[in-house]
Amino acid sequence: MNIHVPDDILLMIPGPTNVPKPVLEALGSPSFYHRGAAFKELLEFCTEGLKKVYQTANDVLILTSSGSGAVEAAIVNVLSPGDKVLAIVGGKFGERMRDIARTYGAEVEELPVPPGQAADPEVVRQLLCDHRALLFVQNETSTGVRQDADLLAAAARDIGALSVVDTVSSMGGMPIPVDEWGLDSVASGSQKAFMLPPGLAFVSMSEKAWEAAASAKMPRAYFDLVAAKKSLDKGQTPWTPNVNMIRALAVSLELILAEGLENVWRRHHALGEACRAAVDALGLQLFADPAHASDVVTAVHSPNGLDSKELVSRVRDNHKVLISGGQGELAGKIFRIGHMGCCQLDDLLRTIEATAVELNALGFACPTQDGLAAAQGTYQAAMQ
Repeated sequence: MNIHVPDDILLMIPGPTNVPKPVLEALGSPSFYHRGAAFKELLEFCTEGLKKVYQTANDVLILTSSGSGAVEAAIVNVLSPGDKVLAIVGGKFGERMRDIARTYGAEVEELPVPPGQAADPEVVRQLLCDHRALLFVQNETSTGVRQDADLLAAAARDIGALSVVDTVSSMGGMPIPVDEWGLDSVASGSQKAFMLPPGLAFVSMSEKAWEAAASAKMPRAYFDLVAAKKSLDKGQTPWTPNVNMIRALAVSLELILAEGLENVWRRHHALGEACRAAVDALGLQLFADPAHASDVVTAVHSPNGLDSKELVSRVRDNHKVLISGGQGELAGKIFRIGHMGCCQLDDLLRTIEATAVELNALGFACPTQDGLAAAQGTYQAAMQ
C-alpha cells in the first residue's frame, strides 16, 4: 500500500503540532516491557514532570487515549447519573463536555456564551446553586478564547461545587496553577503544547475530586482513575500503555523543563501577542475578544466574501504551511493559526507571510511587510 503522508508541512494548526526531533527519535526507539523496572522508573519520572507543568502536588495520571478521553475521565470519575451540573458552552469543545456529561446521565444546565466571548464569572456565580459541578474549557481552540479559570473555579468552590476543566490545548503553553486556582478535575492531552503526537492524555484530581470519586456512580472501566491511581502507586498502569509515547513524553518534559516553565509561557504569550499584532496590521479582524484571546491559537474573521477553506488550501499547497478553518457553524467564516508547542517566531513569520500573500492573490489587500514588522516587533517587546 502506497499512502503519501506529507512530512514537509509546517503545522500551524491548533493541534496536532510539530514534534521536535529528539521526541521523534524517542518514538522510534525499541519497545519494552510495561511491567518491568524500566517502565516503573519512566512512569515515575513522567508523573513528577507533569506535576511540575500542572503546578500541583497531586499525581497526574497518564492515560493512553486522545485528549477527549481525559475529558471523559475527568467527568465520569467525579459524577453520578442525575447530578446537576452547569456547562459553559462557547464553542466546539464546550459542546463536547456538555454532551459527554449528558451521555452519562448528568442533568446538564447549559450556559451558552456567544462564540468569541468568554463567560462572565459573575453570571456563572449567580447561576450556580445546587450544582454538583461546573464544566468548562479553559482554552477553546474552536474560537481562540481563554476563560478566566481562576475566577470560574472560585465561583464553583464558593458553593461547594467541583470544577471540571478541559485544558487539553493550553496545559504546558499557558500558566495554569492547578492547586493555586483550586481546580478539581483537570484534563489535558499530548498533541498540543506537550509537543507529542496524539495518543496520551493526562488528568489531575484534587483531594475534593478524589472524595467525589469514592461515591461517583457514572460507569467507567478503561477510564477508571481510582484503578489508575492504585496502579500508579505500584509504578504501573491498569491497562497496556503506549510505552513509546511515554518514553517520548519523558523527552518532551525534559525539553520543557530545560527551557524553563516561565520561559515556555513567556514564549507562547509573545507568539500570541505577535500573531494578534500581525492580524491587526494586515487589516484583518480578530474573532476572539482581545481581553480573553488565547496565547496558543488565534482565530481571525475571514474577509467578506471569502470562504476560509479556500485560503487554507492555498496556504497549504503554495507554501507548505497548514492553518485551520472554522468548525461547525464557523466553517468558512474564520481561519485559525496555532502557535503552540515548539513553535518559534520564524514559524509564525512564515505563516503570516504565506497567509498575507494568498489573501492578496485572492483580491484582499493586505500589507504583508506591515504584518511581518508588527509581529516581529511585538514578539521582541513581549520577550524582554
